[in-house]
Amino acid sequence: MKRILIIDDEVNVALLLSKFLTRNGFDVRTASSGNSGIEQLKTEEFDLVLCDYRLEDTDGREMLRKIKTQYPNTGVIIITGYSDIKMAVELIKMGAYDYISKPLYPDEILNTITKAIETRQALIDGDSEPMPVSKAGKKQVPLADGVVVGTSRASKELSRQIELVAPTNYSVIILGESGSGKEEVAKSIHLHSHRSSQAFIAMDCGSLTKELAASEFFGHEKGSFTGAFATKIGHFEMANGGTLFLDEVGNLSYEIQAALLRTVQERKVKRIGSTKEIDLDVRIIVATNENLTDAINKGKFREDLYHRFNEFSIFMPPLRERGSDIMLLAEHFLRAANQELQRNVTHFSPEVVECFMNYRWPGNVRELKNIVRRAALINEGSEITTKALPLEISNYKMPMFDHGGHQNSYSQPNGYLAQPQQEQRHDVKEQRHDLKNAALEAEYETILRVLREVNFNKTRAAEILNIDRKTLYNKMKAINLK
Repeated sequence: MKRILIIDDEVNVALLLSKFLTRNGFDVRTASSGNSGIEQLKTEEFDLVLCDYRLEDTDGREMLRKIKTQYPNTGVIIITGYSDIKMAVELIKMGAYDYISKPLYPDEILNTITKAIETRQALIDGDSEPMPVSKAGKKQVPLADGVVVGTSRASKELSRQIELVAPTNYSVIILGESGSGKEEVAKSIHLHSHRSSQAFIAMDCGSLTKELAASEFFGHEKGSFTGAFATKIGHFEMANGGTLFLDEVGNLSYEIQAALLRTVQERKVKRIGSTKEIDLDVRIIVATNENLTDAINKGKFREDLYHRFNEFSIFMPPLRERGSDIMLLAEHFLRAANQELQRNVTHFSPEVVECFMNYRWPGNVRELKNIVRRAALINEGSEITTKALPLEISNYKMPMFDHGGHQNSYSQPNGYLAQPQQEQRHDVKEQRHDLKNAALEAEYETILRVLREVNFNKTRAAEILNIDRKTLYNKMKAINLK
């Protein structure tokens, strides 16, 4: 039986991995820190180590160095939730078999581990042609700010779409609210593609004036117009061979859209004031928080340009629809803030968790990142409490009606709760000593959490809960959730 050591300071992750691998025939041990992992390696022999890149007392690079120096026959796979392709390549050059990025998928984990152990055995047996080891830059490159990290259906579907379209040369439109992480999705597509070693050039179309847009896109020659004191290379040229990302593309003027269409169609660019055309090999990814179909109907966006861009479209879900991801992302941002600010904040209080799960996050992932970063800075002690949160979050109450006067279907299925949520929970908690009522409370919490995650789509909720729709209705009725 092959022996595996899991080193991860996230106890729940280590526990789930351990149970999964044990069920698949491995002998598994766990360690919650780099130091305790090294101590176990001193006393026991392991075929493989799965080590999280970010540990409280060290990092994956240092752990890899120690393991390969002291135990060269032990294979190492790094678990990472960070989008750093250079880091991944560096780790593999240092001797790691591979890396697995979060979110963790069972099939990928098992496949990678099996191949790692087979490769290790082949090397021990003297096989001169061991199996290839690196997939860096091809699959499962996580996003820089953890946009795809998560377990929600929305995150998994997003990851699937990125993996599907990235190897192609399709132009892509990314749709989504402001702050939801559209640029990070574009970066991930680029990093998954064969262009990953070339430039990724991002351009904010919302900040361009009509006068500057042509120069920024196409560049200009010195003296081509008043103020052109030097030759300027445009964004298309800078991205040649790589990827050009146009954010908030709906803000471009109609005239610039026409010039852009010609460049996209002909794949040639000519600087302002020049007669020379430059051939382009550029993948174009655009993003918008506007409805471009409405803009086309209103004559504000060219339909022919839209179809040039829309070879593939991806919808970036808002954070409020990624319920199970919220705390995973919050913990991700907390680790990053600790490193940036030299802090040692370890966790969120239960009250903060409740606030985060109830809040609507109008600013999406960007807002969550800023809130966690701010809280890590001003918080006293190792636990983030509600005192470190802005009042709009710590005092947030899910509204009975939205701003348009309509009932809020997110917080209330079928429009309303039979009685205020607080009262229902209070009734159960008063009888916590009663085992039956404790079970009802747990069931209530689970059903409500899943319903919120799927925006109270009862068909999807029943699928996730692994019950039929009628049973879900009966259980909702039993806990006064109508």
